[in-house]
Amino acid sequence: MNNKFFVSLRNYFFTGLAISLPLFGTCYILLIIFVFTDGLLGRFINAYLKAKLGFYIPGLGILLFLLVILLFGVVAKNFLGKKFVHWLGHRFENLPLLKQIYPPLKQIVDFFFSAKELAFKKVVLVEYPRKGLWSLGFITNEGMPKAKEVLKADFLNVFVPNTPGPLSGYYVLVPRQEAILLDISIEDALKIIISGGVLNPGESLPEKLKTGP
Repeated sequence: MNNKFFVSLRNYFFTGLAISLPLFGTCYILLIIFVFTDGLLGRFINAYLKAKLGFYIPGLGILLFLLVILLFGVVAKNFLGKKFVHWLGHRFENLPLLKQIYPPLKQIVDFFFSAKELAFKKVVLVEYPRKGLWSLGFITNEGMPKAKEVLKADFLNVFVPNTPGPLSGYYVLVPRQEAILLDISIEDALKIIISGGVLNPGESLPEKLKTGP
């Protein structure tokens, strides 16, 4: 009886932990982002407002930060802006210290934006790295024409990402008939890959946490 009680208590505790940690962690990260972003620009203007008018506006820094991002977007869309952004990025990639920070961050941002813009077209299962082992992959394009010509077969370009970091992986040519299409979204497939298979589409908690041992 006592043993069952402690087992149930342990299960309740870990279930509560699994539910509360993402919630509290998300709120905490949002609070940090809010305070940090608001403090970047807002504290100077709010200090002026407080001194001159006797009040300040919470969140003013975030509004200004969003406007700055919008301005960057407007500038980067025109010809001269593109040239300047390219030049600045090139400098960041070659300066000491910055070249260790900027390229990986840019790669991560480019990866997720390209995924949303359907650089990855569909999710597939492919037998990789050998027969009998299956990997999740993303169709990126039709197969390379020269490869089709030489091998006399119809191929697909497939990117097979690494776990847990999908920023790197392997480009493979897969015969079209051997690529099995999966009816899941790019985002769901990325969740599976990043979590190492712990998360499956439609699941909020691993079953063991719900039911106990």
